[in-house]
Amino acid sequence: MADILQGKVAIVTGAGRGVGRGVARLMAQEGASVVVVDPGVNVDGSGFDASFAEQVASEIRSEGGTAVACTESVATMEGGEKIVQSAIDSFGKLDIVVTCAGILRDRMIFNMTEQEWDDVIAVHLKGTFTVVKHACILFRQQRSGRIITFSSQSGLVGNSGQANYGAAKSGIAGFTKVVARDMGRYGITANSIAPRAATRMIGAIPESANEIRARGGVSGLSEEGELEQLDPDDIAPFVGYLASDYASNINGQTFLVWGGEVSLMSQPRPERSIYNPDGHWPTDELAPLAAGYLTRDIPNPAPAQPPR
Repeated sequence: MADILQGKVAIVTGAGRGVGRGVARLMAQEGASVVVVDPGVNVDGSGFDASFAEQVASEIRSEGGTAVACTESVATMEGGEKIVQSAIDSFGKLDIVVTCAGILRDRMIFNMTEQEWDDVIAVHLKGTFTVVKHACILFRQQRSGRIITFSSQSGLVGNSGQANYGAAKSGIAGFTKVVARDMGRYGITANSIAPRAATRMIGAIPESANEIRARGGVSGLSEEGELEQLDPDDIAPFVGYLASDYASNINGQTFLVWGGEVSLMSQPRPERSIYNPDGHWPTDELAPLAAGYLTRDIPNPAPAQPPR
């Protein structure tokens, strides 16, 4: 699929390292001009280092591509607007937005602080909104555009010790479905990817959190070292596809992407129903019917353990 993004302009947040770096480089290889967005923070969101964004932009330019670095934060509305404006100032337009930026503050729910909650929600969920919102103003005017957000299995399925991260990623999946409906009439598509790859965020999960999960009989994210073998660059080709004209009618979907596998995730749909024609369930009638049919054989993801 050589040059399937020729002449396009793309913003990629979190592009200084990990999955975002691979996405930015592939976009450039396929012909897009790229705004490489990354303030170079640590995994927990602290610090600042402009060199990461500039290094990726330099790599792209050295390979014959076109890119500029941007170190604005996605966590504020002003930052989101400046990121979009950077594309306009540098390349005169915007066609694609990819929101990879994220941080991690793993903590069991009973130990999680308000700040740990707020910081993760701000970067992942609000940080997706700040960029997408400002991009959609342009996309609506030009009646074209591609939005690719990043959800996670932690948000779609759940993972112990990640209430903040899982809530943000689940929110991103729901946000993307709504944006798809809001913007589809204008020729814009919005889709989400749940990636599985070995990144510094996976490596930063505290060993103490893994130990707590293990004691509780709950699987961690990197069970049997599976994730450590998955290349972050494997995510990029499907992002390129969703950003291209090949995917012009793909809208409001979520895809699980890892290694050589891409899966379309099922949309939430009713699986079993019970019905009372009288419109109200007496508890003594509801409980046995729910237990015998509606909730029968549903596995408990974290069954109770005997006290130690």
